[in-house]
Amino acid sequence: MRIALILLFLLALASVPGSIFPQRGTSPLRVNEFLKDNPTSGPILDRLYMFDVFASPWFASIYLLLFISLTGCVLPRALEHFKEMRSQPPVAPKNLSRLPAHIQWQSSAAVAKVVSETSTAWKKRGWRVRQGEDWLSAEKGYSRETGNLVFHLALLVLLIAVGFGGAVGYRGTVIVREDSGFANNVTQYDTFAPGRMFGADELPPFSFELKEFAATFQRGGQQNGAPREFRAELMVKDNPSVEPRPVTVEVNHPLRTSGITVYLVGHGYAPEFTIRDESGKVVWEDASIFLPQDSAFTSSGVIKVPDTVPQLGIQGFFLPTVSEDFSNGPVSKFPAADNPEVYISAWQGDLGLDSGMPQSVYRLDTENMKRIGIEELAPGDTWNLPNSGGTLEFTGYRKWASFVITKDPGKGWALGAAIASIVGLSLSLLIPRRRAWLRVTASGNGGNLIEVAGLSKTEAPGLADEISQLAKLVNAPEENNDR
Repeated sequence: MRIALILLFLLALASVPGSIFPQRGTSPLRVNEFLKDNPTSGPILDRLYMFDVFASPWFASIYLLLFISLTGCVLPRALEHFKEMRSQPPVAPKNLSRLPAHIQWQSSAAVAKVVSETSTAWKKRGWRVRQGEDWLSAEKGYSRETGNLVFHLALLVLLIAVGFGGAVGYRGTVIVREDSGFANNVTQYDTFAPGRMFGADELPPFSFELKEFAATFQRGGQQNGAPREFRAELMVKDNPSVEPRPVTVEVNHPLRTSGITVYLVGHGYAPEFTIRDESGKVVWEDASIFLPQDSAFTSSGVIKVPDTVPQLGIQGFFLPTVSEDFSNGPVSKFPAADNPEVYISAWQGDLGLDSGMPQSVYRLDTENMKRIGIEELAPGDTWNLPNSGGTLEFTGYRKWASFVITKDPGKGWALGAAIASIVGLSLSLLIPRRRAWLRVTASGNGGNLIEVAGLSKTEAPGLADEISQLAKLVNAPEENNDR
């Protein structure tokens, strides 16, 4: 058990880097940015699996050792407890007066009657009783050790469920704009982290379209701007051959279909632009996803237009409700789109798309580019780009929602194990383990000396009161001499 506790502490300690450093399974773009910003320490940390903590060999080693240790600890104890539950309570000690709780008195009742009637009374109180000629032995509180074993067995099941779910399941993230859709294909995911035993051909063929996303925020008060409701209205097709069905996805109310769970985890804005070259030809027309930077949804994003000569890049900020205070730069003062504007800068040069190196769609590499202007636009405004760069029109915005899509067949077992562990821990903490004895001894004056004593196997209060209650179930004492 000591080894298991040490390994459990090491497992918790080994999880800390997963919270400090971005992980490839959930934030691959942040990992790439970290490696780019830290060219010296980044590769070293990468070799140490700091960006893949929960898939690292050293984390798996601790996990496996903990499983082996718990198995070696719990199974022998479970067998021993099973044997103990089938065995009888121990014989009454010769000298009961040495026990922590002890009561004795004189009685003229017959020995057999005292022992028989007390045995029946104690059994009705939930004690397991062993009867001798002039003594009784009773014990209760086996559920304490049972709860302890249930707790540790539940930990084993939890480890198995998490490991199994991670091996045969997967986790992916995707951002979907309003009036756009998603089909369950690997190429549609922004990030995709399959288990080691999961194949991409196992993905169920469901799809959905985001018809509308709605968000409400508190207005006024100390929590001004705090989120109050997120809701995504979807049209879902469980497979290509069925008609789409409407589904509302909210926080804690995910979409479940084909063994897959789709969670709503975030949202933002996608400003729409129309860009024309100097001849008036449309070279880019779409809504670009901008990522929130603060709680008021000041959002940043880029647009890359490779079909112009020279190539054109746009960096910008979308402000749902523009602030009048520009002392800290362009920022939004409220997350709802009450007064939307964009602040954008235009760049001309080489976007670097022909280098063959992958690029983030949320970052613009301006190393080989020159900034040609900065402008502030409201919906419907048009900017004549300098250097005969054409025009850029801010036509409006759409909302987007981000979803986490998971398959985890072990989560039901994990939930059941978590509930069982809580129940087991409660039993082991709340139920005391007690032993009690009755002995009837012939005394010199022709009567009998009746003794009731008890012992607690745990440091739990109330033993004396419980022994006193058991003594009252014996024939009423004629004389109470000692306690």
